[in-house]
Amino acid sequence: MITATPRTVPYARPHPHAPSAPTLFVRTARREDAAALAALSQPFVRTGALRERPLSLYAAQAADFLVVVDRDGTFGGCVGLRAYPAAEVADGLPAGVVYNFCVAGHRQGGGVGAGLLRAVLARARAQALGSLFTATTGGGGLFLRYGFAPTAPALAPAAWAASLDPRRNARVLMRSV
Repeated sequence: MITATPRTVPYARPHPHAPSAPTLFVRTARREDAAALAALSQPFVRTGALRERPLSLYAAQAADFLVVVDRDGTFGGCVGLRAYPAAEVADGLPAGVVYNFCVAGHRQGGGVGAGLLRAVLARARAQALGSLFTATTGGGGLFLRYGFAPTAPALAPAAWAASLDPRRNARVLMRSV
């Protein structure tokens, strides 16, 4: 059970054509949230939308994640943001990778995804990242509405681009921060 009171993360301004979404309480995940992150992600792993990640990875990288926690303590959504130093990016500027982005079925269509994406954009700005990358096996509509566009994997952080599984046929998207 979550005992801390969630705090709001200041949201970045969305792309001019992005729809507005209701205010959400978003907080940084904690190590003890690893099981909830894994459980939230599991339906998306089963459909092939997300890669399988071990519980130990969720625990080790918990600070990468922003989460929406419902009043009953269940997770309504999560998204990871991993920062990469300038030396690992083609344009020589620090960049981030948005990953493991998922919204629980009962919260889809209610603005949770948009709220999480705005929170990630705010976090990226606070970290002075020059650009954000993500990979999607779906249409990527939410990312496109928030200013992401298809790009070549070679422009992304090298270690992340090398980790992409070509069998998944994911499309790499990028947005300047």
